[in-house]
Amino acid sequence: MLHQGTHAPAEPPRPGATQFESVALVLQGGGALGAYQAGVYERLLEAEVEPTWVSGISIGAINSAIIAGNAREHRVERLRKFWELVSNASDGVVGDQWTTMALADPMRVWLNQLAASRVLVSGVPGFFEPRVPPPFMALAGAGATSYYDTAPLRATLERLVDFDRINARETRLSIGAVNVRTGNFAYFDNATDTIRPEHVMASGALPPGFDAVEIDGERYWDGGMVSNTPLDWVLSSRSGLDTLIFQVDLWSARGELPNDLASVATRMKEIQYSSRTRSATDAFRRTEKLRTAFNELLAQMPPELAASPQARLLAEAADPALYNIVTLVYRSPTYEGQFKDFEFSRRTMNEHWQAGYADAAKTVAHGEIFELPQLENNPALYDFLTAPARPQPIHSPT
Repeated sequence: MLHQGTHAPAEPPRPGATQFESVALVLQGGGALGAYQAGVYERLLEAEVEPTWVSGISIGAINSAIIAGNAREHRVERLRKFWELVSNASDGVVGDQWTTMALADPMRVWLNQLAASRVLVSGVPGFFEPRVPPPFMALAGAGATSYYDTAPLRATLERLVDFDRINARETRLSIGAVNVRTGNFAYFDNATDTIRPEHVMASGALPPGFDAVEIDGERYWDGGMVSNTPLDWVLSSRSGLDTLIFQVDLWSARGELPNDLASVATRMKEIQYSSRTRSATDAFRRTEKLRTAFNELLAQMPPELAASPQARLLAEAADPALYNIVTLVYRSPTYEGQFKDFEFSRRTMNEHWQAGYADAAKTVAHGEIFELPQLENNPALYDFLTAPARPQPIHSPT
């Protein structure tokens, strides 16, 4: 287990279909919205883009574990099994008769709220179930500190994820969580740790809905409480490998001004869970500019100055790798509202999956994302979904 301040261990180079030695898939937390990430992965796989490293927080950790814990030919099937299992919860409310009908936004608002209400009352099959008795009637302990029991999730993970495969390190896996006692952010990484179901469960243990998960004598909550994206962990590896990163976010930093309390609650969630993605990217761009400047200066230094302790220290921090960071962000329809992260109806799950697939198809159609960037534009940032009508790469400022 590694703390946030610790640099991620280096990843070994692996051959792939792109010019990059490493392909990282970075999956944000967002509950029921996570089916979007499964759709993105399905389209990337069709495009022969195979991640060598998957990293996730919360629902992103579950998707990541399913990907890393299965052979390539079974991954989409296992993702589909998971999302069909957990999306059964709302079928009794929404009903199959609604799944093929074109509905106006006000009707969708009503149906989504009904589906979310059923989740609050009944839980989600294969994921979590209400505690009996409820926490306010329980004695001190796990039953008194959360509304739901996630034992069903453990059984689901054990059925859908091959943890022996994960720990064989065929694909690198990193999962973020928060130590409840110390407040420190921590990553569980199969480069250094033996990953078990509880590591995945800890990453998604968002209080007060879910209880903290015990791992090696410490208890952990959802990593999204501190940072909802593992991007900074991937960027901190300094492996020296040219790296293509697909950053798949479930919360959009951009949005409309709220006009009522419900839209205020929605916008608060979007800002809270998307902000660390922006800060990680911005900080990395600034750092890479400094590293590039030092590398250029190092080449001009006299040998005696380059051999000084100060120069050697800076050289160790320099990263010769080139990076493309490709961002895909789920764009939520207005009718989804503040309940969208726990609205698990089958219809909505399919819509999220299809949206991810469609957005990934638009993105991989831009061949430049698979080409190494010029040094002056390193890292090259691409967002073809929230840019103007003619999408352009977002390069680092000069």
